[in-house]
Amino acid sequence: MDFYQNEEQNLIRKICGWIVDVVVVLAFAWFCLVFFGTQVTVNGQSMHPLLSSGDIVLMNRLTYEIGKPDRMDVVVFEREDLKTNVKRVVGIPGDEIQIIDGELYVNQEKVALPEDRKISLAGLAEKPVKLEEQEYFLLGDNPDSSEDSRFANIGNVREDQIIGKVWLRLFPLIRIGLIRS
Repeated sequence: MDFYQNEEQNLIRKICGWIVDVVVVLAFAWFCLVFFGTQVTVNGQSMHPLLSSGDIVLMNRLTYEIGKPDRMDVVVFEREDLKTNVKRVVGIPGDEIQIIDGELYVNQEKVALPEDRKISLAGLAEKPVKLEEQEYFLLGDNPDSSEDSRFANIGNVREDQIIGKVWLRLFPLIRIGLIRS
């Protein structure tokens, strides 16, 4: 009889240990999400096909606390009117940006946009735009449906306006996955 009681107690201990492990891992994951990440809802089709209106993404706030945005990062930034937008970094400090005949040029070199999109409206980038220290030029992946650095109400985005890097799509669940730059 003693053997069965010990066996039963060992099984209960194993189950309790496993439950504690799962709870600790879930608590740690939740802490990391809350501390390092922020949930953002994408509005509009400016990042289509990468992101669509209504997609819910996670943004890593810590990335730019210890580093700087890099060319082609997908970022969340805060506009002057305090609204947040999701766009792609195409120009970093020191770059010269220009749009000629629907093509993006960075430092006089043609840069391919996702899906080989053409830009029908050059806006401020019709003439060369020189980025100062801590300034970035942001474009939507779908430039014909994007309000971005080409327009005076957005313009060059200061580093302190960039809140974080988009790294994971959470919703819709069928499209859950990492966002690659």
